[in-house]
Amino acid sequence: MEKLYLDIETTGLSRKRHEVTVVGAYDNEKVYQLVKGRNLCEENICELLERANCIVTYNGKRFDVPFLQKKYDIELNGRHKDLMYLGWKVGLKGGLKKIEREIGIGRESGVCGGSEAVRLWKKYQREECKESLRKLLMYNREDVVNLVDVEKAIEKRRKGEEN
Repeated sequence: MEKLYLDIETTGLSRKRHEVTVVGAYDNEKVYQLVKGRNLCEENICELLERANCIVTYNGKRFDVPFLQKKYDIELNGRHKDLMYLGWKVGLKGGLKKIEREIGIGRESGVCGGSEAVRLWKKYQREECKESLRKLLMYNREDVVNLVDVEKAIEKRRKGEEN
């Protein structure tokens, strides 16, 4: 596969104290989700990442990739494209949700951001609340699928600047 759009969910922001709970990926056809306690393991992450020529993230250089490297033995070997930095070059600054709103991408999950995603995971863990996990996975799915349109918007703006 050419590209794999990647996003992770965690129990917090510290790579030292917090854990990866969900690894989501999208290859323009299918969404893959690895969930802690189910199918999230080094072997599955490596198998998923090795199939792509390019791993695309938003703020992955500072967050997703270091988190995964701390916990799992992964190497991207120059195959990583971080849309956040490319967006800065064309005037798209802020978090992923802000950029999505700016370019007209909607969401259906109703999850507002990372802190709510952490709460959903904790509720799932504490109460075995399947609805919380369903909502968290829907949120993660939106993250990875929406990266495609964010990338297109950045490319469109970049090409507009070249003319």
